[in-house]
Amino acid sequence: MAVATARKPVRRRTVKPEPVKCTPCGGTGEVSRPVRVGRKGRVVGQQTGMCLACFGSGEATTD
Repeated sequence: MAVATARKPVRRRTVKPEPVKCTPCGGTGEVSRPVRVGRKGRVVGQQTGMCLACFGSGEATTD
């Protein structure tokens, strides 16, 4: 007659999903906008600022 032994519980790894990247900034948290000057509004360069869609986190909102 065999003696019943307790089995160890199976441990499963939970894989956290990758956060979805923000589309306006591409996951960097910063966006660039052209700087325009003069009466004709010619572009002289770019200015970088915080992405307002993700507030600089680089992750898309889950709404």
